Amino acid sequence: MAQHEKLAIIGSGPAGYTAALYAARANLAPLLFEGFQPGGQLTITSDVENYPGFPEGILGPELMEKFKQQAERFGTRFVLGEVTRVDFSARPFRIWQEAEAYTADAVIVSTGASAKWLGIPSETAYRGKGVSACATCDGFFFRGVDVAVVGGGDTAVEEASFLTKYANKVTIVHRRGELRASKVMVERARHNPKIDFAWNATVDEVLGDGKGVTGLRLQSTRDGSKRDLPLKGMFLGIGHEPNTAVFKGQLEMNEVGYLKVHSPSSRTSVDGVFAAGDVCDPTYRQAISAAGSGCTAAIDAERWLAEKGIH
Repeated sequence: MAQHEKLAIIGSGPAGYTAALYAARANLAPLLFEGFQPGGQLTITSDVENYPGFPEGILGPELMEKFKQQAERFGTRFVLGEVTRVDFSARPFRIWQEAEAYTADAVIVSTGASAKWLGIPSETAYRGKGVSACATCDGFFFRGVDVAVVGGGDTAVEEASFLTKYANKVTIVHRRGELRASKVMVERARHNPKIDFAWNATVDEVLGDGKGVTGLRLQSTRDGSKRDLPLKGMFLGIGHEPNTAVFKGQLEMNEVGYLKVHSPSSRTSVDGVFAAGDVCDPTYRQAISAAGSGCTAAIDAERWLAEKGIH
């Protein structure tokens, strides 16, 4: 027999934990599937200085632990591990975690999005020590130094433009000879005196002294030659990938895979399934906006269950 829940929340992080907090306080006794990285992207973020209420800043994992404790205090239950399959074609909805089966009257999806990385060992070694995938989160720490942004689309150019508020110089490293970004963004970058370009180049290695990044070893896409670029930080601007593979064919998505919601509500294409956080937000992707949408999803789910007479 499958374990039955009034409300299941798939995914932790600011959206999932906030949804759980609101749902638990509404006596819905939610069950939250945390995934294999409880707390989501913030667990690989060292210092969070832009979350309201923490004037001294707070470590990402510590902030997520506080979110979780608050949700738990009001009766949220947690299951560690990934949801491997769902069936939203009939109610109650069905959710599987490996061989374990669950049913739920309502579901909130808050599985987030993952930054795309280059996949080289030195990048992983210096993640949080000068390597970042979020300029809005970490730009402040790079005041008065040289940094690089890897990528050539709108994301990369936006990140580079933002970083010029803090950095001394920002070099956009792009594998081609021209940017793929929109015309407006390209013009803005070309006319910014703080932005430089490393054309036809890829990152071969992130250089560092063990404590932090000291430079990048770039490889030419034309002749394979290598050169070192001294700097203190590398930002990835090659996009994000929503964690929605398990929902393909079940929920409506855009062409990249972000879940579509009937804004300003959190309703998805399936009645009784709601979405919150980065999984349905390709634009802002901030902890504070994710938390806000988690609150929205919980209130939407609570009202929907009440309309259906499920208390």
